[in-house]
Amino acid sequence: MTLRRVLFSVLAGLVLVGAGATQAQAEDGYRFWGYYQWSGGQWAFAQKGADVVVPADGSVEGWRYAVGGAKPRVPRAAGDFAKICADTPAESGKKRVAVVVDDGTAEDALTGEQPGPATGTCVVTDPAANGAKVLAAIAPTRIEKGLTCGIDGYPSKGCGDQVKNIKVPATDAPVELTIGAAVGSSAPSPSVPDDSDDSAVWPLAVGGAIIALLAVGGIALVRRRRTSE
Repeated sequence: MTLRRVLFSVLAGLVLVGAGATQAQAEDGYRFWGYYQWSGGQWAFAQKGADVVVPADGSVEGWRYAVGGAKPRVPRAAGDFAKICADTPAESGKKRVAVVVDDGTAEDALTGEQPGPATGTCVVTDPAANGAKVLAAIAPTRIEKGLTCGIDGYPSKGCGDQVKNIKVPATDAPVELTIGAAVGSSAPSPSVPDDSDDSAVWPLAVGGAIIALLAVGGIALVRRRRTSE
């Protein structure tokens, strides 16, 4: 009887310790960039890393910086491909991927850091490009230990740091996207104006040659005078 009581007490203690650990873990979170895909009219947390996922043509990738726990903090703007890539025509042999980057709120930010507006960018790239390459086409990324820690310099430091006793709102107020210029598009080079013909180039070339000859002649004349003296 005594042995049974001892075993029961030990088991009960383990259960209480496990419950306490679960409760403590639920109160803690992390500050990080989350990776998402737009699917079925809503954001879904990516099940694989951006270096593995190969987004299809017409898809929407999402990145959100936030303090989060068990529940993902998704981008606060919708993944509207038609809106983001409206002015970017399809190109043969390329794919278009819309990318939403949401720096999050001031409450999510590190001390001294200021989040920028949520942006939407259309990326024109190789069909085999993965999510990491698509993101890198928009802005420089800071990678540490395989994790995306900074996008376009935000935040300037830290990577997946633990945050104690987090206070996550039930919902985030939606925001409007700032649509940026498309990247990766093979836009034609600026054309040369019609008045830039040979008649305008020749006088400049001849003038340059004359100036060069005068300079050489002047140097030779100075040397001769010094020699004669």
